[in-house]
Amino acid sequence: MKPAHQLSPPQDNQLRIVLVEPLIPPNTGNVARTCAATDTALHLVGPLGFEISDRHLKRAGLDYWPYVKLHVHENIDEFYTFQQARGGRLIGFSTTGASNYAQFQFQTDDWLLFGSETRGLSSEILRACQATVYIPMSQKNVRSLNLSVSAALGLFEARRQLNHFSSIHPNF
Repeated sequence: MKPAHQLSPPQDNQLRIVLVEPLIPPNTGNVARTCAATDTALHLVGPLGFEISDRHLKRAGLDYWPYVKLHVHENIDEFYTFQQARGGRLIGFSTTGASNYAQFQFQTDDWLLFGSETRGLSSEILRACQATVYIPMSQKNVRSLNLSVSAALGLFEARRQLNHFSSIHPNF
């Protein structure tokens, strides 16, 4: 895996996953693997809590890194400039989100934002989002789900709504 700021050309009109200041390499590696499997661009917004070459990051992503459309942004302002040039809504996932993610209507060019494992998205970033959503949980004493689980749930719900599974066949 080569560290680079942009490993693939911009992908307009497609769902994207954005991890803002992720801290734990295996979580990011797992999200990268999900993005590779779904042909979804992954945007990492710094500062990151690890080096892109971290062995735990590589291990969690297995040998799928060549299939990840990876974009690395040094900070949130750099990401906003990139995103604004391409359009699409910013959808912030947060325990304080306004809408249940399963009832929210996703659009093809949405950017699905997830915050760091310990802090989530800041209030400033949530205010910059066009919408905020939450993933409901039955147990009130559980604050949140794992970052990679949340990203997978959000991405797969958006893909389900947008009928992105209709032409996919298993390779068995």
